[in-house]
Amino acid sequence: MSEIRLSSEKKLRLFSGRGFPELSEQVATELGIPLTPTSAYDFANGEIFVRFEESVRGCDAFVIQSHSAPINKQIMEQLIMIDALKRASAKRITVVAPFYAYARQDKKSRGREPITARLMADLFKAAGADRLMVVDLHTSQIQGFFDGPVDHLFALPMLANYVGSKVDRSKLTIVSPDSGRVRVAERWSELLGGCPIAFIHKTRDPLIPNEAVVGKVVGDVEGRTCVVIDDMIDTAGTITKAVDALFEGGAKDVIIAATHAVFSGPAVDRLRDCRAVEVVVTDSLPLSEDQKFDKLTVLSIAPLLARAIREVFEDGSVTSLFDGHS
Repeated sequence: MSEIRLSSEKKLRLFSGRGFPELSEQVATELGIPLTPTSAYDFANGEIFVRFEESVRGCDAFVIQSHSAPINKQIMEQLIMIDALKRASAKRITVVAPFYAYARQDKKSRGREPITARLMADLFKAAGADRLMVVDLHTSQIQGFFDGPVDHLFALPMLANYVGSKVDRSKLTIVSPDSGRVRVAERWSELLGGCPIAFIHKTRDPLIPNEAVVGKVVGDVEGRTCVVIDDMIDTAGTITKAVDALFEGGAKDVIIAATHAVFSGPAVDRLRDCRAVEVVVTDSLPLSEDQKFDKLTVLSIAPLLARAIREVFEDGSVTSLFDGHS
């Protein structure tokens, strides 16, 4: 009777959507593995087809997709990839979404509104995802929308270390663009040796998206280098108004730092023309050559994603990636 060998060795497989394949390649390089060959194309009516060119049975699958414009297409492609993996008997499927789409729709501000951030989580679960991996969610409560483990990673240490290496920390003030992100500003302060924080009072009309009224600066910024922090820059209207408010308050220099460079509509022109000396973002989303400008600095999150993927695959600890400390 011939011997039957059962292999219990886990297999790590990395899969990339078409949203930002360059980031996926960087993550694969950091991990020292190739991306799994995948065929993906659009039919004439816009429907998406995906097929993996190698067996994925029993593998630990990580599906990377940047939710960039056209955002709904990228989401649908990732869902289809998850479904294909589930039907091909992948052992565990982890969604890697550096920028989690629809994160700003995390609650009902008025009646008859959706909670689309929850719908996103439900869609991933229904498609067959076992786990989510995201970077700098707009609000932490979104972690509770997914029925399974959520690895909420932070780009904050990377951004803070970069900014801290460029300025005199004794003359640095961390500025939250509104009162809701003061806790994040406090984390920045902790990493940079306890520098003071300030915030900008603003109001927002729920009937007008992507626009806020910037009020006064709360805190002492006179003669100081101010770092305005946020999780994302979309049209850049609010954050560039914050820069103006800080200079009006006596700031010496202003740096903008954010994780997700959405850069919609007039964002690039506004950032290029504003008085900030530098704009620091990560590559959680792809940027075209037209979206790059002289004072823009882009930091790679590939090492962070690769480290998290390795820890999850090896059943290691990812606590240091959760708490914002390196």
